[in-house]
Amino acid sequence: MIEVEHLSKIYGSTPAITDVTFSVEPGEILGFLGPNGAGKTTTMRILAGYLPATKGTAKIAGFDVHDNSLAVRQRIGYLPETPPLYPDMSVEGFLHFVARIKGVPAGDRNNKVQAAIGRCNLEDKRQVIIRKLSKGYRQRVGIAQAIVHDPPAIILDEPTVGLDPRQIIEVRNLIKSLAGTHTIILSTHILPEVSMTCSRVAIINRGKVVATNTPENLMTQLTGGSGYELEIEGEAALAKQVLQNISGVSLVESIPGHHLPRENRAYLRVISQPGTEPGKDIVTTLVRAGFALHEMRRVSATLEDVFLQLTTEEKNLESIEDSAAKEGEAA
Repeated sequence: MIEVEHLSKIYGSTPAITDVTFSVEPGEILGFLGPNGAGKTTTMRILAGYLPATKGTAKIAGFDVHDNSLAVRQRIGYLPETPPLYPDMSVEGFLHFVARIKGVPAGDRNNKVQAAIGRCNLEDKRQVIIRKLSKGYRQRVGIAQAIVHDPPAIILDEPTVGLDPRQIIEVRNLIKSLAGTHTIILSTHILPEVSMTCSRVAIINRGKVVATNTPENLMTQLTGGSGYELEIEGEAALAKQVLQNISGVSLVESIPGHHLPRENRAYLRVISQPGTEPGKDIVTTLVRAGFALHEMRRVSATLEDVFLQLTTEEKNLESIEDSAAKEGEAA
């Protein structure tokens, strides 16, 4: 549905994005994740036809964004970071106006408007003047204007910025309800939005896409999988040496900053190799070596771990392709 290949945007001699490549399948929600200033909004504006690219191509529903801008705009719904609302219009009046300028036939216009109002839970606000709405409701109106013409693709740029926790949950549920019938790109720097809403994620840093995969695969491939946190009684250095020799253990490290209840206790993190479960061997080895195990709990890598790893390392990291793509190449 959405195909971006080698997209670049350069202002003078300063690149905003460089060689950005990713795709979004029909009905999928792709989280476009990156720190502030990474190039998320620039990419979204190019896809929406608001900004020309310097190099590369972008296609939506088979139409080139540059060569067929009008056809692309008819097939996308776009919500910029600041919703494009007319504050002196009523919610319903505004949506009728948007439906008309987006080319919805007059006979279908009312049905489309009512459907957008219903999907965005705006029934009680349809006659309210937009400037009197809370920020959360204005955000819903912004999403309603993006979907009022029932486009196959929707581009949402930071849709939950500035909302309170309850409003965030409501908008998040609304976005999830649009999946399947719409293809969605959700641009954000808020990690929970991606992990709770998106089926796949593309991480951009310093204008370059550094990883594309499902959140689960990224957490496994980039952080080495899950592991264990241990509280033991005994010498930490010796315990690390013993644990490092266990099959399936890739790393053993001390965890500083913990206030242990007694002296002669250590707090360790054991990272296991992907696809292994060395928990039983860890317990057996420690007991045989004479260590008292006071606590052991499983820990898993988080999307935050992945994000920090990809956006704080100085070297450029190779993009991690989807597992399905790798399998296809191997075949």
